[in-house]
This record gives sequence, structure tokens and C-alpha cells, in this order.
Amino acid sequence: MQSQQQAHLFQLSNLGALSNLTFENFLPRGRVGLGLSQANSLEQAYNTAQNFAGTQKGWLLLTGRYGSGKTHLAAAIANQAVKMGTPTIFLTVPDLLDWLRFSFSSGSDLSYEERFNEIRNAPLLIMDDFGTQSTTAWAEEKLFQIINSRYINSMPTVITSNVDLSDFEGRIRSRLTDPELVSHVNILAPDFRNPTDEFGHPELSTLNLHARQTFGSFSFRQNEGLPKEDITSLADAFKSAQAYAENPKGWISIHGSYGSGKTHLAAAIGNYQASRGMPPLFVVVPDLLDYLRAAFSPSSGSSLDKRFNEIRTARLLILDDLGTQSATPWAREKLYQLFNYRYNAELPTVVTSSSLPDELDQRLLSRLSDKRLCRLIFISAPGFTGK
Repeated sequence: MQSQQQAHLFQLSNLGALSNLTFENFLPRGRVGLGLSQANSLEQAYNTAQNFAGTQKGWLLLTGRYGSGKTHLAAAIANQAVKMGTPTIFLTVPDLLDWLRFSFSSGSDLSYEERFNEIRNAPLLIMDDFGTQSTTAWAEEKLFQIINSRYINSMPTVITSNVDLSDFEGRIRSRLTDPELVSHVNILAPDFRNPTDEFGHPELSTLNLHARQTFGSFSFRQNEGLPKEDITSLADAFKSAQAYAENPKGWISIHGSYGSGKTHLAAAIGNYQASRGMPPLFVVVPDLLDYLRAAFSPSSGSSLDKRFNEIRTARLLILDDLGTQSATPWAREKLYQLFNYRYNAELPTVVTSSSLPDELDQRLLSRLSDKRLCRLIFISAPGFTGK
């Protein structure tokens, strides 16, 4: 009898193909190589979801990029709740709205009121992919009615979304930001299923333009008649970059003249990581700033905050040609914010610059000078001329 009841609850939950998503097969700290803040946010979400599944009290809001683990954790909660005998409904928000719309058809076995009340009054409701639905007035009103009813009655609810809270409809946002009821965890981890698209804007990364710049194609320029100390600096920089590529932790900052091999080594790190299925975000600093400025355009499809957050939380960020950007107050401030965030979060970062460290903004220098986190590499060899 109990097994029949569990089977009924499982069918009601609409989990289907997600039945294999459990806490047991979730990686609490994600893939190897995640930044500290990324892994910590994932572990916090895992622990919070496990606690929610055990108590089934209050609300849980999980936000983050596509593939960051939100749906896995939400499904794990649903699977555990069903095993515990809790009637559970698990629906993506677009499916939920379609389910309501279908009740108006002659083929529906339930009236609209019956179906709406079944969702609104479910002992546990899990709404996945909130924010991906079409934003019609009817859809917004139905979702608000569901959320408001469950909010007033403090009914256990889980919501996942890849949309910033600031983009939510005002009435819904006010309920989702109530700390007395809602536990909110923002997952910073990249897309687990498709790491090649983890940054949301792959057009920003120019690593593909440096596909031939690998460790195997790096030249130590021994036939150019360079002084021994220059050849040694190239060899030392190569070894440091190669070791970092194997285990990208902390920061490295490579300095030298134009054409000395800095970008080649930075690209080699990126290409090596990409070959392991974990491509970095490789961007020239002036291009990065142009990309952020483009968010001010009326035709921009994303806000400055969203674009900036995608860059500063990248699993591995390679900033090429630092110091060649225009030194406007806005540019200096954005770079400082980027450096400061990744410094505090200890996210793996590679910097190249033709400037000496003490020629950079003093706020950036203070981060690069921290020997606990950052290793400075100097290439004394002159620019390659092709001779």
C-alpha cells in the first residue's frame, strides 16, 4: 500500500526523467578547478537544499546560471520529499502555465479552478526556471496569485531562476526577498553540462584567435643570439605558466615588452585548460571595457551589472594587455572592482602587461604585490622580430 502511495506521489510530482537527480550524485563543490567563491556558493546551496528537504519549512530560492546545479538540487529535494510521503509538484514555470491553459480545453480532466488550486495548495511546490515564461499580463497575474497565496500561508516552496532578482516583477520580488521566510542562495558556478559556454557571452572570449599558441609551439629563441639571462627568463616564464596551467590556483602576472611571449604563454594556459573541457575567459582589457560600455546602448540585451558579474565570476579569467586601456576614471574604477572581487574571492586569474607593476594603478598593484596569492613573472627578452 505504501509503495502504491509513493508511486502516486512520484507521478504527481512530474519529475519523470529527473528521478535520478539526488543529493547522493551531486558534487557539493563542483568540478575540479572552480574558484573558491564558486565552490563555496555551490556547497552552500547543497547544504541549504539538504536542510530544506529534511525540514520542508519556509521557502528556498536558488539563483545562478544555466547548468550551475539549481535544477539538480531542486529535483533532489523533490525526490527525497516524495520518498518521505510528501505530495510534491515539480514543474518548470512555462509547463505550469501551459498546464493551467490546458484546463480551458475540452480534453482536460480537471477544471481550471481544480488545477489552479492543486498547484496553489500543494504541500510542496517546486517551480523550476522561474523567469523563462512568456511575460503576458495573464501569466504574471497567475504566478503572483500562486506565490502570494503560498507566501501568506507560509507553504513550503522551492524556486529556481537564472534571472537577477532585480528583473523580477515588483510584487513577486518583494516576497522573494523576505528573509523571515526565504533562504536565498546564488550559485556562482559555471555550466556543469557545457563548460564551453559557461560565460553566457562566448563572443567576448578571443581564445579561438590564439589556437596555435600552445606550450608545444612556444619558442625559447635560442638561435637569436639573445643574452643568456633573456633565454633564462623565457624558460622560467614557460615553466611557471605550464605549472599554473596544470593547477590554476591564485594569480600570475606576466610582464615584458611587446612581442616577448606574454600573450603566447597566457593563451597556452587557456588552450590547455580548454583541452581539459574547462575553457577560460580570455579577453584583451580594452575589449573588455568596450564590452561593458556596450551595455549602456538602448539596444543592449543585458544590463551592465549582469555583464560585469559574468566576467568577474569567471572560473578562470585571462586579462591580456593590462595597461593599454584608456585611463578614464570609469575604466579605472571598473578594473579595480574586477580585480578587488577576484582578489577577495581568490578566483584564478592570469594577467599580462607590457607595463612594470609599479606603473599600474596603485590599487591594482597592491593586489598583484600580494605574494600569498599572486606570482609576478618578468620576461627580459625583447620583442620577437621574426629574425
